[in-house]
Amino acid sequence: MGSSFASSPQIRARMQRQARKDTGLERALRQALFRRGLRYRLQVPVLPRRTADIVFLGARVVVDVRSCFWHACPEHRSMPRANAAWWSAKLARTFVRDRETIERLCDAGWNAVIVWEHDDIELVADEIAALVRE
Repeated sequence: MGSSFASSPQIRARMQRQARKDTGLERALRQALFRRGLRYRLQVPVLPRRTADIVFLGARVVVDVRSCFWHACPEHRSMPRANAAWWSAKLARTFVRDRETIERLCDAGWNAVIVWEHDDIELVADEIAALVRE
């Protein structure tokens, strides 16, 4: 297994530019939530070594915004051909970490909502608003 994900300097540069927070998807969801009168905190540490994208502290609701590629979406996952073994291991680790995080959040009394990049933002925002207001 290679020590780097990059199969070329161009790929390395592109991946280093990839946003880790405040993505277009996150901004769109936040705007939809704000339009519904919801206020939230961003990038909140909710577990040791785990930070949530959007958090409603009083309602104990955590929103995890996931891209299909980086989080190996069950519907849309894809695997790069270059450096395939490295990527396979990397995405498998991410899948396990994501599952463990959701389990730990639920055990700690949080309601966890996973939002995939292919989800309808307006519908998801409605679902989150209903959960927060319960």
